[in-house]
Amino acid sequence: MKNNLPELGKKLRHARKQPFPRDGLAEFALRIGVSRSTLQKMEKGDLSVSTGRYYRAAEILGLEETFSGLLTFEESLFDDPRTV
Repeated sequence: MKNNLPELGKKLRHARKQPFPRDGLAEFALRIGVSRSTLQKMEKGDLSVSTGRYYRAAEILGLEETFSGLLTFEESLFDDPRTV
């Protein structure tokens, strides 16, 4: 199974610099209520960080709606609508 959290971490690092370009790690960590070291782990895609932390960061960045798509399967022409 592939770990996609490093990619999520890269996206978080890029996204946090958009609305808060002057924030360093410590400043943004305060915004989302985590320690600087936890934010560093998040940006590396560390599996020990809870999804709730990523969600909180998404909320602060105005991206919480994107979390609804994480567990969404795209329907196929071959899917039986009665089982979906």
